[in-house]
Amino acid sequence: MKTADTGTNGAHPQPKVAVSLRSVGLSYGQKIVLSDCSLEFKRGQVTTVIGLSGAGKSTILRLVNGLRQPSAGHVIVNDVDIVGLSERELNKIRMKMGFAFQASALFDSMTVFENVSFPLYEHTKLSRAEIRKRVEDTLENIGLSDVAQRLPAELSGGMQKRVGFARAIVNEPEIILFDEPTTGLDPIMTNVITDTIKSIQKRMRPTSIVVMHDMPAVYAISDNIAMLFEGTIIESAPAAEFRRSQNPIVQQFLQGSEVGPIPL
Repeated sequence: MKTADTGTNGAHPQPKVAVSLRSVGLSYGQKIVLSDCSLEFKRGQVTTVIGLSGAGKSTILRLVNGLRQPSAGHVIVNDVDIVGLSERELNKIRMKMGFAFQASALFDSMTVFENVSFPLYEHTKLSRAEIRKRVEDTLENIGLSDVAQRLPAELSGGMQKRVGFARAIVNEPEIILFDEPTTGLDPIMTNVITDTIKSIQKRMRPTSIVVMHDMPAVYAISDNIAMLFEGTIIESAPAAEFRRSQNPIVQQFLQGSEVGPIPL
C-alpha cells in the first residue's frame, strides 16, 4: 500500500492535493447517494461542497473520515487509499483530521474545557500540563476562554458550534471537516462562525472541507467551490470562477430561482 509523504524536506514535498474522491459510488439499499463522484481538495485551501438538501454532501465528509465506506471507487487521504482499511489503520488517518459536526456533538455532562480536552486524553500521550496548555491556547484563539468552565447547555447554539470547532482543532490537524457550520444560526452568529473559520484557516493553514448552502458564507470562506447534484459533482472551480459558471443547474441554485432545470 502506498504511504503518504511526510513533507519534512524539499526532496519529498507533500502533494498539492490532500484528499481526493475518485469515481466514488455509494448506495443505501436501493437509494443511490453518490455515483461516479470525483473531487479533489487542495492542500491548505478551503473547498466548500454545496448542493440541495439531502444531496449527500455530509456523506462526503463521512467518506473522507472513514465513517462510511463507498460501494465503488477510491478515497485518497494524504496519498493513501483509505477504502477497506481496518479501524486501527483508519484511526491513524483520523489523527490528522478534525471533524466539526453539524450538531456540535458535545458531551452534556462535561464543561467546555473537558469537551475540548477529551480527544487529547483519548488519542495522545501528552502530559496533563501539556493538555491544559494546549486547550487553554485553543480556547483563547477562538475567543472562548471565558466560558471554559460552563456546560454546553449554558451556551447559545453559536457558542456550542465554536466549542465544537475548538475540539476539532485542538489536536492541530492537517485536515478539518466542517458539517453545515452555519445551519440554524442568526445572521450575526453566522458572521461570527464565518470569521472563526477564516481565522482558523489563516492561523493553521489546514485543508478545510466544508459542507454548507449559505451562499454569502460560502463566498466569504471558500478558495474553491464544488456542487453536488444527483450524486455527482457537476461543477468544481475556484470561487470566483464558480460564480460565473455557465451551468444552468449551478446558476439556478446560486440565484435561488424557481425557474430552471432543477426539479421542484
